[in-house]
Amino acid sequence: MAENPYNIGEGPASRVSLSLPEGTAEAIRRRVGKRQFSAFITEAVERELRGQILDEYLADYEKRKGPISGHEQEQARRVFDEVFAEEGQWPAAS
Repeated sequence: MAENPYNIGEGPASRVSLSLPEGTAEAIRRRVGKRQFSAFITEAVERELRGQILDEYLADYEKRKGPISGHEQEQARRVFDEVFAEEGQWPAAS
């Protein structure tokens, strides 16, 4: 399998099939409108990926260095968002 040249949030749009409960789909349409549906889903998925990547990093850090406090975890999340999310540079998922 060839390595994907795009990072999270990059590259041309790709059509995918997505199944959602009708109530969820309708709530999204009411909130953002039909034209912004895909953008809403994209942002939600990217937010989830960012959270999972950070969780993986924190788990690895704790395994190597020991437990970190809730305050330190929140601080790491803020730094992560500032450094990666705002600049559009995503770390690779492990």
